[in-house]
Amino acid sequence: ALGVELCFGMPGGAILPIYDAIARGTTIRHVLVRHEQGAGHMAQGYARASGRPGVVLATSGPGATNLVTPIADAQMDSTPLVCITGQVRTSLIGTNAFQECDITAVVRPLVKRCWLVRDVAELPGVLRAAYALAAAGRPGPVLVDIPRDVQEAAFAGGDRMDDEEVLAVPALVPDGGALDAAVAAIAAASRPVLYAGGGAQGAAAQLLACAERHGLPVVTTLMGKGAFPESHPLWVGWPGMHGTKTANWALHHADLIIAAGARFDDRVTGRLDAFAPGAKVVHIDIDRREHGKIRHADVAIHGDLGPVLATLAAAPATPPPTAWREQLAAWQARFPLGHAPATDDGALKPQQVLQRVAAAVGDRDVVWTTGVGQHQMWAMQYLPTDHPRSFVTSGGHGTMGFGLPAAIGARAARPGATVVCVDGDGSFQMTLQELATAVAEELPVVVIILNNGQLGMVHQWQTMFYAERLSHVDLRAAMPDFAALARGFGALGFTVDDATQLDGALDEALAARRPAVLDVRTDPGEGCFPMILPGGAAHEQVEWNEPLP
Repeated sequence: ALGVELCFGMPGGAILPIYDAIARGTTIRHVLVRHEQGAGHMAQGYARASGRPGVVLATSGPGATNLVTPIADAQMDSTPLVCITGQVRTSLIGTNAFQECDITAVVRPLVKRCWLVRDVAELPGVLRAAYALAAAGRPGPVLVDIPRDVQEAAFAGGDRMDDEEVLAVPALVPDGGALDAAVAAIAAASRPVLYAGGGAQGAAAQLLACAERHGLPVVTTLMGKGAFPESHPLWVGWPGMHGTKTANWALHHADLIIAAGARFDDRVTGRLDAFAPGAKVVHIDIDRREHGKIRHADVAIHGDLGPVLATLAAAPATPPPTAWREQLAAWQARFPLGHAPATDDGALKPQQVLQRVAAAVGDRDVVWTTGVGQHQMWAMQYLPTDHPRSFVTSGGHGTMGFGLPAAIGARAARPGATVVCVDGDGSFQMTLQELATAVAEELPVVVIILNNGQLGMVHQWQTMFYAERLSHVDLRAAMPDFAALARGFGALGFTVDDATQLDGALDEALAARRPAVLDVRTDPGEGCFPMILPGGAAHEQVEWNEPLP
């Protein structure tokens, strides 16, 4: 009745009555996963690619606790996620019954709200409230825990969905004085920067209109990637740990930062006392708790980002900051992305691989997903993204293994899109069993594994900051043959050892109507740059060819 078309999950004893209802007939498509963590990440991928809440089902005990990582990830990245878990019978709660777990107590710090439903009469209203709350305001995860006897209970109320009290979400009306102050700040600024975060994914049109109206240079965070077209002349780059030097310098030298759905994450700011020291801050966020949490907001606007940006876009146009934009263009020309030259052994550079991947995808409607590590940062840098909800990654929680299940969820949400997961050999091994789900559910995703035989980001840090004492980062001792493994699941599998094999494998994988995995062997010594050093200031990034201070 709420319009849910698809859910992800795995049955178990305490949720069998719900699965029996599915067997008896429903319009909702159920995707059977191989691990509940995969179900949660698939639901996240669905939500991030579609803008609608993702729904996941799991049984009690280990089924429920396997959802904790996706729930924490969804909380950090403001992803609407509805988790429905089975629970032991109400008469057994508190007795340490088989597979009993107080999952509402476990997840309470991570969810917007959780419910333990003890009376079937409460169920319609709770489900409607849960679904509404997941998407309301700042999106996030919710959980509904349903004992088995409540699932089995006779419900005499008929379809009470329309009669139950629905969670009322009052419309946010931003303070008019704050809006006027923001307009005045834009008019007075000579070095403005529009700093867009993940909240801008649902307000891309208004973000573009505001930037063009006032000639505002735009930086987009990892979570905001794609909310503003990266081909647009006003786009400057990505700030933060492995962002561009130009984007970080833009924030450092700005006299006005308009933060749009961004939260001044530590990976963006670097050393906070050195971040944007001369900038006035206008902070627009639907969650007023973000105002002043990290950086003082001179103008705090509590409101829905889309309407607020539309209001700013309707304000009288300000003269474009021409000199400032010329300075940014000069920095962009001076500090392009770069990497070390190819080694004599001909090992593929991961940056060049991704440039070839982007060229092969071309102008297709594409959703990129990633795992977490070096490959994630290279994907941010080398996969151009011009459309919102087209780059899906784990930001705040940094969850390895996110990429493949998120790709499956994104493909389920957008069946007409080409979905490509860029992964690392370490990250891929955490959830690779979900290849079975992709094959069984006929959800063709393409996985590009940048295989350097190690936990690459940890290897880079140990090399740079721990005197090259490499501690437990080498994965080569029992490295799977990923191509053979993919074929074992019924997917296509390719091993790419040199540049001559890459284009043909890419073309075949993209043209296939089934999942495909490309195991691309890359230079194990390649580091990810630019880079903010630990404890360093964002504007003091080092490049690949610069010595450490």
